[in-house]
Amino acid sequence: MKSRRFILSIIVFAQFCCTSIWFASNAVMGDLISTFNLTSNALGHLTSAVQFGFISGTLTLALLMISDRFSPSKVFCISAIFAALFNASLILEFNSIWSLVTLRFLAGFSLAGIYPVGMKIAADYFPKTLGLALGFLVGALVLGTSFPHLLKGASIGLSWTQTVIGTSFLSLLGGVLMIALIKDGPYRKAGKKLDLKAFFKVFENKSFKSAAFGYFGHMWELYAFWAFVPVIVSFGLHDKEVSNLALLSFFIIAIGCIACVIGGYLSQKRGTAKIAFYSLSLSALCCLLCPIVLTYFPFTIRILFLLLWGMFVIADSPLFSTMVASNADAEIKGTALTIVNCLGFAITIISIQILTYLNQTYDSPYVFLILIVGPIIGLWTIRKPITIN
Repeated sequence: MKSRRFILSIIVFAQFCCTSIWFASNAVMGDLISTFNLTSNALGHLTSAVQFGFISGTLTLALLMISDRFSPSKVFCISAIFAALFNASLILEFNSIWSLVTLRFLAGFSLAGIYPVGMKIAADYFPKTLGLALGFLVGALVLGTSFPHLLKGASIGLSWTQTVIGTSFLSLLGGVLMIALIKDGPYRKAGKKLDLKAFFKVFENKSFKSAAFGYFGHMWELYAFWAFVPVIVSFGLHDKEVSNLALLSFFIIAIGCIACVIGGYLSQKRGTAKIAFYSLSLSALCCLLCPIVLTYFPFTIRILFLLLWGMFVIADSPLFSTMVASNADAEIKGTALTIVNCLGFAITIISIQILTYLNQTYDSPYVFLILIVGPIIGLWTIRKPITIN
């Protein structure tokens, strides 16, 4: 019989392997542009395609209740295989901007069967310590999404095609490990039939609704911050180039994995909702202080500040997911997590587009104050205690 530590380590490692696909094209964007004669706005097109694909995938999986009606491990494995195939197809010689956008959309669609389904698997194994388990799991997501920055900044001599193939291999490895070593969890309660009303039914629970809207506020800030980390690092430094910007960006994003684990441990002692509230409050404070730090403080302080922000901005994510999962009926737990992911990632596109417009229109550090809108809304919705079932 496999130990709980072994099971969690496999789920976490598989999640890391598969989510390395997420920003794989970003790591080799310069090579894609030169190889396929793309324009400079290809970055925005390809990044948005992944996000739209993920949203479409989570919406489809939620409506069809895929992770509740079928084995989550099998769904994870199949999704990982398709994600690897679509990602590896980036190196095909006949690609154009339209085929690349399509491939990234399909990769994002496949990721919908990986990230929320991975959380569903963890919930089926660790219902009593879910906050800690999801702390490790979201930490793996953070490492996976920041991994391309490391590949780009570490100067290890990989060609762009080797980088793409490498992340595709990781996705295959993650899927195989999940199907081979992780069976359906002992606390899984399979959904017996398709219920198209489940998408709306989950929000009838007040605690679920509060946790979900807290998560939505958190997501408004999170991916916009991650997307603009390189911009914030180098903001206003027109007279000099930041050395190894990609590596700095990796550390600022990746440090969040440590915060996820710390938050998971603290939630076991202090309460999930309380730690989530504190983390979101500190993240809001970072939003507020950002213009001041960028204007008046030296570069070293800026990096230290961004490292702290990189921790606070993600530490509450597994805690919100814990509250969401704990307040969903067992038969539709996977669907509930997928729905919240779907809506949360839809919100990220809005905040990223707004911040992009403001940053292009106004050369001012105060544009980053728009990020505080999400944490304020999130804090308002979770101001009252949330039940953890």
